[in-house]
Amino acid sequence: MAKIKVTQVKSQIGRLQNQKRTLEALGLRRMHQTVVHEATPTIIGMVNTVKHLVSSEEIK
Repeated sequence: MAKIKVTQVKSQIGRLQNQKRTLEALGLRRMHQTVVHEATPTIIGMVNTVKHLVSSEEIK
């Protein structure tokens, strides 16, 4: 299965509570932190929720 690399590029300060919780659920706790997840529909939906705060790329 494909993997996705997610990096937080903007701060969560001043964001809605659900966006903060989504970042935490993805494992992102500070700026420029990168995590790798399986590209499941759940993870892709979480990334789409905070797409203005993160950058993502597919890893083959």
